[in-house]
Amino acid sequence: MTELSALNGRGLVLVGCGRMGSALLQGWLKQGLAASAVHVIDPNPRPELSALGISVNGALPADPAVLVIAVKPQMMADVLPRLAVGESTLVVSVAAGVTLAAYERAFPAAPIVRAMPNTPAAIGQGVSAIIGNAKAGAAELELAEALMSAVGRVVRLESEGQMDAVTALSGSGPAYVFHMIEAMAAAGEAEGLPPALALELARATVAGAGALAVHEDEDPARLREAVTSPGGTTAAGLKELMDPETGLPPLMRRTIAAAAERGRELGK
Repeated sequence: MTELSALNGRGLVLVGCGRMGSALLQGWLKQGLAASAVHVIDPNPRPELSALGISVNGALPADPAVLVIAVKPQMMADVLPRLAVGESTLVVSVAAGVTLAAYERAFPAAPIVRAMPNTPAAIGQGVSAIIGNAKAGAAELELAEALMSAVGRVVRLESEGQMDAVTALSGSGPAYVFHMIEAMAAAGEAEGLPPALALELARATVAGAGALAVHEDEDPARLREAVTSPGGTTAAGLKELMDPETGLPPLMRRTIAAAAERGRELGK
């Protein structure tokens, strides 16, 4: 795996240091990237960035090793014309919907990698998917993977066409899980639990079940079956949740499809 300290000579430019940009930056610094090698462009930078020795809204290196774009997709039309890099700079984007072709128009000579992380990156538990353009070879993809590995797991896609589905599933997925916690807590409260206790139980249950699913690395259907005694309480609940017409499966299909379609719309 590429060592991020290798970037210290030429430097890294980070455009956008909001929640995701900040999570990435924190991970990179922990992985050996020197603060003095980082150049942040952000309209509302956090004061502590300068205190760390990071260049904020200052002069940029003429030939940075990496340019990372971490702004909202709606801002790209304004941001991209202000940036210029050559063939030796790797461009990495973490914006939903914006295609490789759009970046190639802005940076025609550069190797480009699209990445889609999710918000658990803030605690180093994210998962990111990456895909590169034709100019991004093995070395560039390895560097992009090293950058995104600083905040969690990384998977490589076979084609850019998979990115909208990734965005809808893992990129937006934490919001679905948070809403699941809300819904479980509200249902527990409706059954007579105090609100604070219902929320504590819902949070801990989702966190524990997720950790178990990752730890066991097993078909989740088998994990579900192991919890479900015939004719028991779990079976009664799952009968409602797994209803093919009104349960979770059709709802989740509509949810993922709607998010993926919005991703495609953002890329137009």
